[in-house]
Amino acid sequence: MQNITNTQGKIIESGLQDSNIDSKMELTNDEVEKLQELCVYAFTCARENNTKDLKTLLDSKLNVNLRNEKGNTLLMIAAYNGNFEACELLLKYGADVNLLNDKNLSPLSGVCFKGYENIAKLLLENGADIYLGRLSAINSALFFRKKNMIKLIESYANTSPKKPNFLQKMLFRF
Repeated sequence: MQNITNTQGKIIESGLQDSNIDSKMELTNDEVEKLQELCVYAFTCARENNTKDLKTLLDSKLNVNLRNEKGNTLLMIAAYNGNFEACELLLKYGADVNLLNDKNLSPLSGVCFKGYENIAKLLLENGADIYLGRLSAINSALFFRKKNMIKLIESYANTSPKKPNFLQKMLFRF
């Protein structure tokens, strides 16, 4: 996979997702600039729930797990902004629901903080790990006192293959 540098000078993953593309290929400065613009536009689409253009980019082999300079994925941006349709589309194209950003936070943790119950349910139905990350979804819901999220996560807690920690056991009465 070709790496490109974003406007902040950091390396981000290429938006290209094609095994026939030589990972050592040289891109011209114009090609790099256009690829950077497409990657930035993909995040704009996720942020603004522009599923039409996002679908076009995904159909053109955009990497569904593309990350920005902070390690946020398209799914993370769509989820954090409350864009259910964009989340649905990204999951349909195979977005990894458990990728963590550079702060070691998951999409589900961010959704629990924001209180988007419909998106939390969608992420959980697609395998989101409730214990994952520096601030897990459970801890996020508890810390920010999101009662609706606590109740939703509690319904998934007993089905998780991972073991809860002591605090989680006390709070959820495992």
